[in-house]
Amino acid sequence: MKITWIESNLEANGDIPWSYWSSPEHSQRSWTFLFERNRYGSDVIHKTTHRCPNLSKALALIYLEALFCLSVIQLQAHTNDWKAFGADNASTQYSPLKQIHQGNVRHLKVAWEYKSEPLNKKLRSQIQCNPLVIDGVLYGSSPNLIIFAVDAATGEEKWQFNPFTKSNPVGVNRGLIFWEEAGKSRILFTASHWLHALDTRTGHLIRDFGYDGRIDLRKHLRPGAEKSFILSNTPGSIYGDLLILGTRVSEGPGPSAPGYIRAYNVRTGNLEWVFHTIPHPSEFGYETWPSDAWSKMGGANAWSGLAVDEKRGWVFCPTGSPAFDFWGGNRKGKNLFGNCLLVIDAKTGERVWHYQLVHHDLWDRDLPASPNLIELTINQETIEAVAQITKSGHVFLFHRETGKPIFPIEERPFPPSDLKEEEAWPTQPIPTIPPPFARQQLKPSDITQISPESNRLMSAKLKSVRSGGQFVPPSAAGTVIFPGFDGGGEWGGAAWDPATEWLYVNANEMPWILTMVESGKDISTADISSGKLLYGRLCATCHGMDQEGDPQKTFPAIANIGEKMNKAQIMAQMSQGKGVMPAFAFLKEAEKSAIANFLMGDEVTEKPDSFTQTREAKTKEDEDKSPYTHTGYNRFLDNEGYPAIKPPWGTLNAIDLKEGRIIWQVTLGEFKDLTARGISPTGTENYGGPAVTAGGLIFIGASKDEKFRAFDKFTGEVLWEANLPAGGYATPAIYAIDGKQYIVIACGGGKMNTKSGVSYIAFSLPN
Repeated sequence: MKITWIESNLEANGDIPWSYWSSPEHSQRSWTFLFERNRYGSDVIHKTTHRCPNLSKALALIYLEALFCLSVIQLQAHTNDWKAFGADNASTQYSPLKQIHQGNVRHLKVAWEYKSEPLNKKLRSQIQCNPLVIDGVLYGSSPNLIIFAVDAATGEEKWQFNPFTKSNPVGVNRGLIFWEEAGKSRILFTASHWLHALDTRTGHLIRDFGYDGRIDLRKHLRPGAEKSFILSNTPGSIYGDLLILGTRVSEGPGPSAPGYIRAYNVRTGNLEWVFHTIPHPSEFGYETWPSDAWSKMGGANAWSGLAVDEKRGWVFCPTGSPAFDFWGGNRKGKNLFGNCLLVIDAKTGERVWHYQLVHHDLWDRDLPASPNLIELTINQETIEAVAQITKSGHVFLFHRETGKPIFPIEERPFPPSDLKEEEAWPTQPIPTIPPPFARQQLKPSDITQISPESNRLMSAKLKSVRSGGQFVPPSAAGTVIFPGFDGGGEWGGAAWDPATEWLYVNANEMPWILTMVESGKDISTADISSGKLLYGRLCATCHGMDQEGDPQKTFPAIANIGEKMNKAQIMAQMSQGKGVMPAFAFLKEAEKSAIANFLMGDEVTEKPDSFTQTREAKTKEDEDKSPYTHTGYNRFLDNEGYPAIKPPWGTLNAIDLKEGRIIWQVTLGEFKDLTARGISPTGTENYGGPAVTAGGLIFIGASKDEKFRAFDKFTGEVLWEANLPAGGYATPAIYAIDGKQYIVIACGGGKMNTKSGVSYIAFSLPN
C-alpha cells in the first residue's frame, strides 16, 4: 500500500521536510491522503481530505505514522533490490525507497567507488550500464565489457569475467539479465555477437548453456546474415524460463541483417521462437514491403529494450528503422514492423497488436527506449497503459490490452522526397496529448544569440538547407533533423512515478544536418581509387570524408591511422570491429585491403568504370545497394562549437500522463564558461536516464558537465549535486542493504568529447 498526500498541484510521498509542514504559508492548507492500489498489490481503501490548521510536528508525526503503519509491512519486502534493466520488467525506473528524501538528500556522500578495470587514457571508452543489485550483490560491466560482481554495501569485488580474452571488445553494454529458480541463479549478458550465461556465485560460464556457455546471435537468421554486424547493447527480458532478446544491426548503406526478435530457453540456450520483424510471405505485414524484402532487407530491430506484462504474458517491443536509415527507394511501403510498438505473446512469439509510430522511416527515428508499463487514473477509472517515448519528443499512450490510443493521434501530412526513386510516406502519426517535451522545429527566430557573429553565420546556414519541422525528407541540399538523431528522448529511458502518475524524461534539443550524396559523387577527382569509393560509402558517414571524425569526437579522427596501426591491423579491425565500431565481415579481403591502402596513402588509382568492371559478377548485389550515402552524423553547431539553436539544449521534464500536460521543464547540465559570460545555464546534450523514488527525488547523471544530480520530483528544483570522475552516461540504480539506501551510477564518460572513466560510485547518507 502507498500513502500519498496532495496539496493543490503539489504531491508528495514519504518524508516532507518539517520546515515545509510547519511554515505559516502551508499550515492552514488542506491535505488529501490517498490509499490506492499500486503495482505492489495494495488495495484502494479511501480518499479523504483534512483541514490541518497549525499542524505541529508532533501531531503530524502521530497522525501520519498511524496511517503509514498500514503500508510499511507490505512495502518492506519490495524495496531493496534493482532486479532488472530499468528496475523491473515493467521498465518503471522507480524505487519505493524513501530513506533519502527532499529534506536530507543534501547530506549524501560517497559510500564506495569501484574501479572496474585499469584506466587507459589513450582510448575513448564508455560505460552505459544500468547495474543490477540482487541480495546485496551488484552486477555490472566495465568499458571493455568485463562482467563483475561486487558487494553492494562496500564495493568489494567478488569476481570478474572477461569475454574478450582472444579478440577485441566490440559494442557497449547497457545492462544485464538476472534469472533464478529453485535457489539457482545466473547472469546473462551479450558481448559482440555472443550471448553468455554465468553462475552468479562464481562468475564462471555455465557450460551446458548453448555451446559451452554461450550462443552465437548470428545464427537462426536468414542465409548470409552470419557475416553481418549483429550484437545487443541492451539486455533482453525474462518471462518464466524464456529470455526474449532484440539486437542491434547495421542501418547504413551496406548489407544489414534483419532485426528478428528471438526467445531462448534460459536453462539450455535452445531457440524457442523467432518473430520476423520483416515479414515473410503469408505473414502479417508482408504486403507493406516489396515482395522480396524478407530475403534481403535489414533493420527493423528491437535494440532499445523490452518490457514484459507478466499478468498477460506479453512482451512489449519497440523497434527501429529499416535499413538503410535515410533512403528507402528499394523498400517502398510502410515497412512493418519497423518503428513499431510491437506486442508479442511471450510464450508463442505470435503478434498480439502493434502500432507504427513512423511510416517508412527516412530519419533514423528508432524507438529509443523501453516502453513504460503503467497504470493511469482517468475520470476515476484505472487504466492499464503503456507509454512510449520517441526521438521526436513525443509520448505515445496506449491501452495495454487493445493498443487503442488513450488520447487522439492524428495522421498529419508532410512533404514528399526529392531524392530519386524515393517515395516518402505522405502522413505521419502525431500525438495531440500530451504536448511534445522537445521543440519540434528550428525556425529563424530560434537561431543562437550567443554572439552577433554566431547568429549571422548560423542564420545564413539555416537558409541554405531544407527545414520546416518534423519529417521533412532527407535531401542533397541538407535537411535539418530536429530534434536530432539522439533525441528528444533517448536510450536512457523515462522514469514512472506511480504516486503522482507523472513520467520523467530527459531530452536533447540538438539540431543536426543530414546531407545526402549520390554514392561516389562526393569524390571530386577524375581518378578514384577503389579504396576511396568504399571508404566514402561505408566509413565516411562516421569518420568524415576528411577522416577527421566529428567535432565532438563521438567518432574518432583516423587521418593518421597509419602512424598507429599497420595494414594487417587495420584489416583485422575492419573484420572484427572494436568498441562502438561494427565489424565489416561482409567485405572481401581485396575490399578491406583497398580501404586500408587508401587510409595509409598507398591506394592504387583506378577509373570509376574500371572499378565497376571488376565487379561485373556482383551486378544483382549492386542493384540492391542504395544509390545514396550521406556525409556523416553532423551536429548543427555554431562557430564556437555550441548548438546553433537558442537554449535549452538539454532538459528534464515532468509530464502528468493522466491529464496529458507538462508540469515542469528545467535545464539539465551547464557550460561553466557560458555561465561565467552571464549566460544562464543552458542545459547540455545528455545520455542516460533518470530514476525516481518514493522519497520525492529524481536522480540523474547524463549531462556533459559530468555531474550527478538529485531533483525535487514535484518542482524540478536541484536539491543536490556531486562531481563525478567521468560523465555518468548511464541510468542509476537504487537499492537498500540492511536498512541503508544507496544510489549508484556508472561513470564511464567518453561521449561528447569528455574524458573516459572506469568507476562505479555509490552514494548514501552518513551513518
